[in-house]
Amino acid sequence: MEFKSVATGIGIVLVLIYAIGSGIWVNNSLGWYSSLNRPSWQPPDFIFGLIWPYNFIVLGIASVRVANSLSRNEVIIWLSTFAISVLCALSWAYNFYVPHELKIASFSLAATALLTVPMLILTFRASIGVGLALLPYQIWVAVASSLAWGYYLKN
Repeated sequence: MEFKSVATGIGIVLVLIYAIGSGIWVNNSLGWYSSLNRPSWQPPDFIFGLIWPYNFIVLGIASVRVANSLSRNEVIIWLSTFAISVLCALSWAYNFYVPHELKIASFSLAATALLTVPMLILTFRASIGVGLALLPYQIWVAVASSLAWGYYLKN
């Protein structure tokens, strides 16, 4: 099988793991979540419902574009960084919503935000348009990281 096809498949699988995995834990303890003191800069709840589907779709598009446009080494770096960022994001979801370890969750989401930077740079190399489309994901993860720290500090 051709490297580009395998890399594309890996990228799409990572998006699915990210979307499904985070959904499992995020819906785990909504009563507990609603009892928390919220950071003052938290956007309204409907924003979450809009931004995450967009982010997952664009991550899938970026996976395809990167796999088909960049060198083998760049693709491996992008996929590796993406895989680690997905693990960190899932660690956030689990630690925040299941054992309620807000400090660990905050570190996990901060790591996710940092890992999006090299992903974004490589995506811009693959396509300026897809890089621009992925920029809201990087911004959102940075905002989400600040919210995680806000929850940790207020609770």
